[in-house]
Amino acid sequence: MNKKVSFSIWYVFLAIWAVILVHDLIHALQKIEELPYSEFRQLVTAGKVAEVAVGSQTLTGTLKPEGEAKEAKLFSTIRVDDQDLVRELNQHGVKFVGVIETTFWRDVLSWILPAAIFGGIWYFFIRRLGQAQGGFMQVGQSKAKIYAETDIKVTLADVAGVDEAKEELREVIEFLKTPEKFTRLGGKIPKGILLVGPPGTGKTLLARAVAGEAGVTFFSISGSEFVEMFVGVGAARVRDLFEQAKLKAPCIIFVDELDALGKARGMGPATNEEREQTLNQLLVEMDGFDPRIGVILMAATNRPEILDPALLRAGRFDRHVVVDRPDKIGRLAILRLHAKHVPLDPDADLENVAAMTPGFSGADLANIINEAALLAVRRGKELVGLSELQEAVERVIAGLEKKNRVLNKMEKERVAYHETGHALVAISLPGSDQVQKISIIPRGVAALGYTLQLPTEDRFLMTKSELESKIAVLLGGRVAEELIFGEISTGAQNDLVKATDIAKSMVKAYGMSEKLGAITLERERQSQFMQVQAAAEKGDYSEATARDIDCEVRRIIDEQYERAKRLLDQRHAALVEGARVLLEQEVISGSELRTIMEAH
Repeated sequence: MNKKVSFSIWYVFLAIWAVILVHDLIHALQKIEELPYSEFRQLVTAGKVAEVAVGSQTLTGTLKPEGEAKEAKLFSTIRVDDQDLVRELNQHGVKFVGVIETTFWRDVLSWILPAAIFGGIWYFFIRRLGQAQGGFMQVGQSKAKIYAETDIKVTLADVAGVDEAKEELREVIEFLKTPEKFTRLGGKIPKGILLVGPPGTGKTLLARAVAGEAGVTFFSISGSEFVEMFVGVGAARVRDLFEQAKLKAPCIIFVDELDALGKARGMGPATNEEREQTLNQLLVEMDGFDPRIGVILMAATNRPEILDPALLRAGRFDRHVVVDRPDKIGRLAILRLHAKHVPLDPDADLENVAAMTPGFSGADLANIINEAALLAVRRGKELVGLSELQEAVERVIAGLEKKNRVLNKMEKERVAYHETGHALVAISLPGSDQVQKISIIPRGVAALGYTLQLPTEDRFLMTKSELESKIAVLLGGRVAEELIFGEISTGAQNDLVKATDIAKSMVKAYGMSEKLGAITLERERQSQFMQVQAAAEKGDYSEATARDIDCEVRRIIDEQYERAKRLLDQRHAALVEGARVLLEQEVISGSELRTIMEAH
C-alpha cells in the first residue's frame, strides 16, 4: 500500500514515440497512394477521380472503383498553384471541398516539445545533483551516519595497546551510563574530548568502542563532509547534527579528521569563508548545548597544532586524550588480538615480532598479521609460522621483494660490498641497533639491497655518541665501495640524505655542537604526530651563524666518514669474505656476519 511511485522523463519520450508510431501505423493501414501532380491531372481528365479535398499543402481524395474492385482507392498529392484545376474538376463532375487545416496542435507541439525536452534535461541534472548531495532539498541536513545502540558491536575489549587512553575514557562511559553519579555533586563531564595521535593508532575505533561500551547512539561524520559547494550548507549541517543528537540523547557525536574543519582561522594567504563560517557555527553549538543532557562530542585528529585555539579552550575540547604508538607490551596485545582468528604455528612467537616492530602503529601490526596469513596461503601452509611473520615485518619496513629485477654482475657485487659495509660498521660500534639480516635482493621502489637493523627495546632518548654512530653506519656503505672499487656510486644517495638530516638536527635542534653551544637554531619543522616533514624555515640567525652551522654539519659528517673508514680498513678481510658469502647466498643473518668478522 505504501509503494513509492516514481516518475521519469523517459516516460514522456516513450509516449511521444508511441504516438508517432501509431500515426504511422494508421497511415500505413489506410494504404494512401502518393501520386505525382501530373498523374493526378491525367486521372481527372480521364474521369477516374471521384472526390477531392483541397488543403493548403496537399490534395487528398478517392478514385472511382475499376473492374471488380468495390472499394475506392485513397490518394494524396501535393498542391500546385493551378488556376485551371477548379474548372477541370467542374467539367468532369468531380466533387471537391476546401479543407481548413488547423495548426493548433502543431503550434502547441512547437512550444511544448522544446519546453518538455529542456525541462527533462533540467530534471535529469537536478535529480543527479540530488543523489550526489543526499537529496537536493536536503543539502542542509547532516550527513552523519547514525548507529543505534544495538548496531555497535565494538567494545573496549576489542581495543588493545592504548591502556592509558582507555582509562581516561572510562569516566565518559560511566557518565553516559549513570549521569546522576556525577551531577549529584554538581560535576560536569567535559563537553568535548579530542583524541590526538599518529595515523593508524585506533582513534576512530576507540570512539566507537566508547559508544558500544556505554550502549548509546553513535553519530559519525568526517570533518570534510560539512562543507559542500553551496554557501551556508556547512553551518546548516552543524545545526542539524546537534538538533538530531539532542533528540537521541544520551549519545556520542564523533567528528573524524577535525583538522579539515577546525583549522585555525586566518592562516595562510587565502581564507575559506565557508569553512570558517562552519567552524564558527560549531563553536556556537558547543557553547549552547548543556552537557547534562548526555551529548558527548568526540573528535579525532593527527594535526592538533593547526587547530583553531577557540576549539581547544576550556568549555569546548578541553580534554585531550593522546592515542600514541604502542610500546612493546601494547604491540604484543595488539598482535594477539588480531591473531585470534589466524591459526598460528607453535613456533610463531608473537613476543619476538613485538620486539621487532618498535614504532609500529596498530594498523601496521594488523597489516603484519594479514600479510603473514596471505604468505602462508601462497606457500600452501595450514598454519602461519615465524618465517611468515618475519617476512611480513620486512615487507612492511622495506617493501615487496623484486625478484624479477635482475642486476648485472658488477652492480650485484657493488651492492653486496655496500650492504656488508653498513652491517660491519653497525656490528663494530657500541650502541648501534642489532643487525638482523643483510640482503641483496631488491625491495620496494629503489632499494637494490638492504641491511635490516631492529632495536632490542623501545627507546625514547638518544645520546650524542649514538647519533654519531648512526651517521657512521649510514656512511659505511659508501666507504666500503670506495675501499674496494676505488670510486663511489649513486647507491648511497638515500644514506647521505639521512646522515645529513641527523647532523643538522644535532647542530640546529639538539645543541650538540661545542662551537655553537647549547642553543637551538631551528623552528619545529614537523608536526607533533605526523612523519611528513614540513618545509624548513630559516631561523632567526645571521649569515655568519648559518656559515658556522654548515661548517659544523660538514665536520660531523667528515669525522664519522673517517671513523667508518678506519673500522672497515681494520676489517678488510671480513668485508671481502662477508660480501663473497652474501653474493653466493643473497641473504645472510647478522649472526653469520658476526661469526665471519670474529674469524678474521
